[in-house]
Amino acid sequence: MRLEGSSEIILKQPRINFCIWLQIMMAVSGEHTLAGERMPSCLQKLTRVVLSHKPWALFILIAGFVSFAYTKLYWGVWEDPKSRAPTYGLSAETSCAHYVPSALDIAAGSSPPTGNVFFVETSKQTSPSYLFSCSVESAARTHPTSRVVVLMKGLAKGNTSLPEHWAFSLLSCFPNVEIRPLDLTELFSGTPLALWFSQPQRQQEPHFLPVLSDACRIVLMWKFGGIYLDTDFIVLKNLENLTNALGIQGDNVLNGAFLSFKAKHKFVELCMQDFVQNYNGWVWGHQGPGLLTRVFKKWCSLRTLKSMNCKGVSALAQEVVYPIPWQDWKKLFEAVSALELEKLLKNTYAVHIWNKLSHGTKLEIPSQALLAQLYAQFCPATYAKMKQDSEEVSRRAV
Repeated sequence: MRLEGSSEIILKQPRINFCIWLQIMMAVSGEHTLAGERMPSCLQKLTRVVLSHKPWALFILIAGFVSFAYTKLYWGVWEDPKSRAPTYGLSAETSCAHYVPSALDIAAGSSPPTGNVFFVETSKQTSPSYLFSCSVESAARTHPTSRVVVLMKGLAKGNTSLPEHWAFSLLSCFPNVEIRPLDLTELFSGTPLALWFSQPQRQQEPHFLPVLSDACRIVLMWKFGGIYLDTDFIVLKNLENLTNALGIQGDNVLNGAFLSFKAKHKFVELCMQDFVQNYNGWVWGHQGPGLLTRVFKKWCSLRTLKSMNCKGVSALAQEVVYPIPWQDWKKLFEAVSALELEKLLKNTYAVHIWNKLSHGTKLEIPSQALLAQLYAQFCPATYAKMKQDSEEVSRRAV
């Protein structure tokens, strides 16, 4: 996918023919050719002029040559900027070939996509964070034959260009990543949530953006199927074998930060119905984890949630996608050995970073912190950018 930045003006340089210039100079110096006479070469002309009895001709020759060389040098600097500079903040020595292993290109190009991996940004934010970039990159690397679709409300519909930002440039290196505008009216059309979304008072509710995100994910699963991930996940393994599944986050609660369902699944249909029938946008999580937990317990006739497969829907154990409980989010910033990391993530497919809690915490790059090691291993392109920026900050501080 090719990303367009702001419009570029390519300046065209004037092409100066040295022989024509020399011909003009010869006329000034008194040298002429007869009409129809075969023109000698530029070198012969140059020799004749230099050896001429008129000394000022040599001065004209030198001055003209200097002017010619200057013009070529000046216009050469401005020639075709697309071939001279990287886009969106990537360093000149960095290329997509460095970021993306050839195996990913081969896998993405040799067979049709096997499914969709969705990310959604319901705010108007168009300056992705390191974590956002890492989430998409890690999903693209672990799902090379899937389309990784990033839907962003802040992108203008019908606009073929993306804002100038390093993350967009970096993610464009991955052939299976698509970044598109999020058209909410179109997304909700034909579902029970269309009427809910059409009511303008909803936007005045205190948790509207999280609720809107909760709505988007279940509609995406209903309409298209595939995998949905929040933009604060780091994906470690391919998730496609976790079908019709969601994860237990702990505390007898399911979380919708990861969802995987086939299109038009009955469980997701019940989630849409519950979203409207039991709507309460004033209670945090009521339309998200609360909704999924309510529906799953009814689906399985349960009082207490547990890891299980019930009527074709799996509630995954906490270690699968939520190995770090939200109460222990600070462990992400604590140092761990390679052995501890391997043991911790043995049965884990993805790690939720709990960005709502962790976003203000400084992460040292490089370091042995758990989160830093996850970046380095599973989104190396984003990690390289983080390291580059960290080194730049250190240089400026000196």
